[in-house]
Amino acid sequence: MQGLIAKKTGMSRVFLPNGEAVPVTYLKVDPNVVVRMKTKEKDGYDAVVLGVGGQTWRSRKGKENVRYKVQKEWKVDSLDGVEAGKQITCDILPENALVTVTGVSKGKGFQGVMRRHNFAGGPASHGSHFKREPGTIGMRTEPGRVLKGHHMAGHMGLETVTIHNRPVIAVDAAKGIVAIKGPVPGPNGATVFITQEPAPAPTK
Repeated sequence: MQGLIAKKTGMSRVFLPNGEAVPVTYLKVDPNVVVRMKTKEKDGYDAVVLGVGGQTWRSRKGKENVRYKVQKEWKVDSLDGVEAGKQITCDILPENALVTVTGVSKGKGFQGVMRRHNFAGGPASHGSHFKREPGTIGMRTEPGRVLKGHHMAGHMGLETVTIHNRPVIAVDAAKGIVAIKGPVPGPNGATVFITQEPAPAPTK
């Protein structure tokens, strides 16, 4: 298995045996349930769909069904040992493994160009009428319009962010906690997706 659905709980720091303080983000991994599988014969590739937060509901005919709050699909090399209904926990992640974490960044609402694009702004001295403004955005007769992609004020945040090659500092399978080095996108309580990176090829 190469992926897990987790929830960001907060940041702290961990001291390594050599005394180095490493900033970490703690992720809570509740048991991931194998919702269904995809096969090469039927779908063209092997994949596993995991879900968390399952809730049981009954249809009008009385049949019980399970609806998961969050689902995510991961491609896998092999489906050996995987079956629908199986629970996957964080103990599949070895310490010092490299992972990719994907989440949605914090929303910051409507922001100006100085915060959104790091503009320097104008002089802050007395008498200046150009301070926290973008400056001119247009041009003269040719082409006489604002070009697409121009850096301007607008909505900031709430974007899907993926960080690669982050080492796993610690894994507590009993509590379902994983410590990832460095920051992870999103606020505390946000859902993130962990994907284990393939092992590097041995050097000759």
